[in-house]
Amino acid sequence: MKLSVIIPVYNERATIMELIRRVQAVDYPKEIILVDDTSTDGTREILQEYERQKPDGIKFLYHPHNQGKGAAYKTGTIAVEGDIVVVQDADLEYDPEDYHKLLKPILDGRADVVFGSRFVGSEEHRVLYFWHYMGNKFLTLFINMVTNLNLSDMETCYKMIRTEVLRKFTLQEPRFGFDPEFTAKVAKLRCRIYEVGVSYSGRDYSQGKKITWKDGIRVLWCILKYGL
Repeated sequence: MKLSVIIPVYNERATIMELIRRVQAVDYPKEIILVDDTSTDGTREILQEYERQKPDGIKFLYHPHNQGKGAAYKTGTIAVEGDIVVVQDADLEYDPEDYHKLLKPILDGRADVVFGSRFVGSEEHRVLYFWHYMGNKFLTLFINMVTNLNLSDMETCYKMIRTEVLRKFTLQEPRFGFDPEFTAKVAKLRCRIYEVGVSYSGRDYSQGKKITWKDGIRVLWCILKYGL
């Protein structure tokens, strides 16, 4: 089964080529779908230069204006040709070598959707902000109450899904509301959902981390909007 890796990209010139190298190094049949969300730091030019080299197995898509991570993911799904889809952040916080663990429940026929949790298992993770941790725990608890799931990490980047299941619903949220919308919709479809532990090397704001408390308010609203 072929894996489609959707990579939303916005202002990641320092990490994007290393991220691509790491994804390419994963030993599994795959395609890479890069969606630049109108970067302004030179990232788009780096991708366009790389595109001119015609690398195998990579698709390049470009937004005409900034729309957000959720919109970039949705754009990427249009180009998917694989049997399984995973979203990959471009900032090196998540390790593509964890794809093998995410794939296993799907390849074994046990799961339709797999979340890569930063809070289960014994994988290493960088210690960062207490209030980010508590905010994530609160939002995950809230969506669990609304959907009757028992996730430990709703806000994780790593969400892997069988393509045939992904085609059963339409995503609307253009920005970080993507996470609760995706979660609520797979819950309503009664998908078989698994979690596996993944490693995490979080960034601070000086390194380019983008999510803020305002995004948390939107996530809260989206839990109610899509979960009820």
